[in-house]
Amino acid sequence: MLVLLDRDGVINEDRADFVKSPDELVFIPKSLEAIARLNSFGHKVVVVTNQSCIGRGIITEGQLEVIHGKLQDALRRVSGRLDDIIFAPDAPWEATDRRKPAPGMLIEAMRKFTGAPQDTAFIGDSARDMEAARAVDCHRILVQTGKGRKTQAKGLEKRLLPVHIAKDLSEAVEYVLEGRF
Repeated sequence: MLVLLDRDGVINEDRADFVKSPDELVFIPKSLEAIARLNSFGHKVVVVTNQSCIGRGIITEGQLEVIHGKLQDALRRVSGRLDDIIFAPDAPWEATDRRKPAPGMLIEAMRKFTGAPQDTAFIGDSARDMEAARAVDCHRILVQTGKGRKTQAKGLEKRLLPVHIAKDLSEAVEYVLEGRF
């Protein structure tokens, strides 16, 4: 199975002021181990993340690469890895079809890893994530970390359902491994 993950609020703590350096990339407990668990079962794991901090001129792509280097290093320490990291640098006012809720990054990942919608799951923490996943008709899991609780409390539009709710990435990974969707 191809498992697509949002980054901020799913793997690491979400910050209102953006993750601007490796020091600000603070991992949610058990998230790295959850990714390693997916790897151990042979699943492809790809991060698809909006990074408007680039389009806003807050950080450069080079700085984002260093931040993602910390993520990859931390994963290696728990025997995990990401098969790819796809990001949309667009500022919200210059959004392309890659920036979620548009499905461009998800489509790119599915093409690269030949993931059919029924064999792909997207794990995110926002309605925007669920909208992108719905657009490609893959399985949707909303975690309650990051913006997840607020998203759940606000309610998801009926057209986005079904959406499985998980406490965190670790629980979401158990849903994937058990095929519970």
